[in-house]
Amino acid sequence: MSVQLVLALMLLLLMGVVGGRRGISSFLSLFFNFAVLYLLVLLLINGFPALFVTLLACSVVSYINLFYINGVNVKTKAAFIATIVTTFFLLLLIIFVHRFAMIQGFGPEEVEEYTTLSFFVNVDFVQIGICTMITGTIAAITDTAISISSSLHEVHHRNPRLSEKDLFRSGMTIGKDIIGTTTNTLYFSFIGGYLALFLWFRDLSYSFGEALNAKVLVSEVLSMFVIGIGVTGIIPLTAWVTARMLFNESSRA
Repeated sequence: MSVQLVLALMLLLLMGVVGGRRGISSFLSLFFNFAVLYLLVLLLINGFPALFVTLLACSVVSYINLFYINGVNVKTKAAFIATIVTTFFLLLLIIFVHRFAMIQGFGPEEVEEYTTLSFFVNVDFVQIGICTMITGTIAAITDTAISISSSLHEVHHRNPRLSEKDLFRSGMTIGKDIIGTTTNTLYFSFIGGYLALFLWFRDLSYSFGEALNAKVLVSEVLSMFVIGIGVTGIIPLTAWVTARMLFNESSRA
């Protein structure tokens, strides 16, 4: 029995014990998301429009993470709407960043490893870079969106007399509590994933300025900032959409 299988079984057991049916669904969603991303890569390789298939894949991933795991209800609908709107605005920001920062393609540190390969692959690296950054944001913003909408749903369930404005304020208060931990999670995830890169810069005797301007580092730093902007921006949007939907639902009851 391999180490991967042992860890997967341990994860399945823990998710089943802690989360019950939803825990099992969450575990299965990992494989569904992997299948979607694998299909995305195949479509990109075969020349399909990069932005279109990436947005379609992100929509499917959002659907799996929200509706498949948590069912179709007010909180998942609100989180999905907020995710789609935030992704659209992030797409505009990411296109702007890529056009002016010129971070597409490979850095000189990476090119040395690919010198034996052909670079005439008929792929627009600008669009690939944009798609990579969009795909990297989808998990973080859906996680934040469902956290806000689920918390607001519970607040409304406990006190259904709250007005729409009070629900929104509660959502913003919840968002302020999680925004610090979320952004720090992104930061330490970046540091942990690229610690070897910093050691590599040290071996290459890069100065601080050279390391700070290296394309391979800049692209990841900009990705981290874009994800942080998305996570922060989706908080008031999710709070407003959820408060609106909960208040309308209670008004019709």
